[in-house]
Amino acid sequence: MKFLIAILGLLIVFGLALLGSSDRKKVKIKPIIFMVIIQLILTYLLLNTKFGLVIINSIADGFGKLLEWANEGISFVFGGIANEGAAPFFLNVLLPIVFISALIGILQHFKILPFIMKWIGLLLSKVNGMGKLESYNAVASAIVGQSEVFITLKKQLGAIPPARMYTLCASAMSTVSMSIVGAYMTMIEPKYVVTAIVINMFGGFIIASIINPYTVTDDDDILVVEEGAEKQSFFEMLGEYIMDGFKVAMTVAAMLIGFVALIAGINSLFDMILGISFQEILGYIFAPFAFIMGVPISETVTAGGIMATKLVTNEFVAMLSLGDAAKTLSDRTIGIVSVFLVSFANFSSIGIIAGAVKGLHEKQGNVVARFGLKLLYGATLVSILSAIIVSVII
Repeated sequence: MKFLIAILGLLIVFGLALLGSSDRKKVKIKPIIFMVIIQLILTYLLLNTKFGLVIINSIADGFGKLLEWANEGISFVFGGIANEGAAPFFLNVLLPIVFISALIGILQHFKILPFIMKWIGLLLSKVNGMGKLESYNAVASAIVGQSEVFITLKKQLGAIPPARMYTLCASAMSTVSMSIVGAYMTMIEPKYVVTAIVINMFGGFIIASIINPYTVTDDDDILVVEEGAEKQSFFEMLGEYIMDGFKVAMTVAAMLIGFVALIAGINSLFDMILGISFQEILGYIFAPFAFIMGVPISETVTAGGIMATKLVTNEFVAMLSLGDAAKTLSDRTIGIVSVFLVSFANFSSIGIIAGAVKGLHEKQGNVVARFGLKLLYGATLVSILSAIIVSVII
């Protein structure tokens, strides 16, 4: 039965992507089928084999060690603030972002990350039917983040046509940055975080190639990566990345305070007037999508509410909601919804990406702002597609 639902889900996702396609005649079927097969193989390897278990555990242990080191600095500054045995979200989940951001800066400074991003991107371009630029951008987005990635492309930003700009932005919104992966792993199972990051990359190519098909020639596909390390000393760079990490942590904290309080207030208001919470209403709206993702029908409303929460707020708020509802959900539903949540596909990301691009190139920033809703539409389909792929395997 799960295979029939998965096939139905894939047909609906591809159908919705075709509805939003700018040129249905240019859609290339062969690379799409090939990438879906790659997604299934990678998901099976990561979730259902000893090899995958070793990889997941190694990554989880690695981030666990990073969080331990981060906690040394956090304890030095904030030791004694928390009650004995307490685990405040801000201290344990958000502040480690500062240390991981510093680590990314070091790897960037010594040109280790640019090397990895460039060559993995070139390898991906051989299988996805897209250009080197798009492939590099997908890898880079998953490492440095959805806004920072455009800094690495600023030399050629003004020359990128709107069609390719859409694909670059869609990739950025469909992934997550390495600096907050550790935070995710404290909230949902690491195996689903890693799996989502890997298959979202291919999912972004699949959906973008349907919604926004085009052909790239070798002459058009020049990849110029701005590394920028030579402009700063090591300690200048380190200070900048540490402050950037702190800004990310504080921004997420502020958004959580605002959004969680707002949802609590709206839920209470709806419950008083209609006898049903706002999240439950959203749950009914998104329940059909939860069903085609393979969620058992008895749990689709709850799952749909969590999915909608992510779309209208952000993934952190939704992960908190998933944690609250976990006792009432099956392991299968938790796995499927967890994969759906691991991306930046929400309304606030439209402003973040458009703002980041506009800060580097005003004209291109306006281009991104114009296709903002279409960008979110595509990125949400990527999340649904990834969840469907995982539903076949678990």
